Amino acid sequence: MTQFIQLHLLTTYPPANLNRDDLGRPKSAIFGDAPRLRVSSQALKRAWRTSEVFGRWLGDHKGQRTQRFGDDVMKHLTAKGAPPDQAQAIARQIADLFGKVKPEAKTEKSNPLHIEQLAFLSPEEQKAALALAEQALAGAVIDQKKAGVLRQADTAVDIAMFGRMLADDPAYNREAAVQVAHAITTHKVMIEDDYYTAVDDLKRPEDDAGAGFLGEAGFGAGVFYLYVCIDRDLLVRNLGGDQALSKAGIAALIEAAAIISPKGKQASFASRARTDYLLVEKGTTAPRTLAGAFLKPIQDKSGCGDVLGLSIAALTSLRDRYAAAYGDTTDMREMNIVSGTGTLAEVIAFAQEG
Repeated sequence: MTQFIQLHLLTTYPPANLNRDDLGRPKSAIFGDAPRLRVSSQALKRAWRTSEVFGRWLGDHKGQRTQRFGDDVMKHLTAKGAPPDQAQAIARQIADLFGKVKPEAKTEKSNPLHIEQLAFLSPEEQKAALALAEQALAGAVIDQKKAGVLRQADTAVDIAMFGRMLADDPAYNREAAVQVAHAITTHKVMIEDDYYTAVDDLKRPEDDAGAGFLGEAGFGAGVFYLYVCIDRDLLVRNLGGDQALSKAGIAALIEAAAIISPKGKQASFASRARTDYLLVEKGTTAPRTLAGAFLKPIQDKSGCGDVLGLSIAALTSLRDRYAAAYGDTTDMREMNIVSGTGTLAEVIAFAQEG
C-alpha cells in the first residue's frame, strides 16, 4: 500500500507581506466565513526549492524552470566555434524539444531562442540536449520525435516532488509526489495599511517641509497553518527508484518548510520566522488536512493572547478525533516549541525511516 508522509506546521509571523496580490497587498482568503491571510503554495514551493536548504541536501539534483535554455545551447555552441547563424538555428531546434519556440524574428519582447512556456528541466535532460546540439553541429539530423532528451524519471528531486507539465509532450509529464496547500491564518485577520514617508537627505532648511516620497503598503500578522502531503512511493518512482535520494528530498522538504519563507518585502518587515509546531504523520491511511480545526477562527477569550497555544490544541484535538472516528493507524512525531518537546532532527529522521 502507498505510504504517505503528512506535515502540519504552525508558524507565527509578525507584520509582513510575504506574498502579494495584483494590487501589492497580502494575499487573503475567506475561510469559515472569516478573512484570513494566505500564502500561496506556488510562493512556498519556489522559496523552498531555490533555498540554501535544498542546495545543501540535494546538491546538483535539482531542475531548472525556464524559458531560456536555448540561450545556454547557443552559448555552448558558439564556445565550440559554431558560426552565430548556425548556432542559433540548432539552438532553436533543441529548445523546441521542451516547448514551442517563439517567432524567429527577434523583437524587444520576443527572443527566438526562448520557448513560450516555462519548462522544468532536469540536469540529465539539459546534458542530453547539449550533447544532441553538438551532434547537430557535427552534421547529424535531429529527429524531434526520437531525440531521446526528455525523461520520464531522473534524479531532479524538485521535479519529482512538484511535478511538471509539457503541453507538447504529455508522455513526459511528471505527476507531483508532493502536494502543498495554501497556508492560511488560524484566526481572523484584517489587512492593515502602513502609510510611510521618505525624507530627502539633501533638502535644505529653507526648502519646503514636505517629504520626498509618500507611500502605502499593506501588511498583516498571525499564526499560519500549512499542510503538506508526500506520496513516498510516487517520489521514489519519479526518482527512478533511488531510495537514498528520496530520503534526502524528504529531509530537504521538511527543513525548508520549517525555516524558509517567501522573501516578499523582507527588507521592510524582516519577517523571518521558524515553525513553532511541526507534526509529522506517516502511514498508509488516506491522507487528510487538519485545516478544519480552524474553520471556526481561533479566539483567545482569556485575553492572554495565546493564539499559538490554542491553535496547537485545536489541531491536535482534531487529529485525535479523526483517528478515533476513522481508525487511523498513522504513526507520528512532533516538534513543539511551546512545550519544548521534540527537535527538527528527530522529526526528519522519523520521516526518513522505512
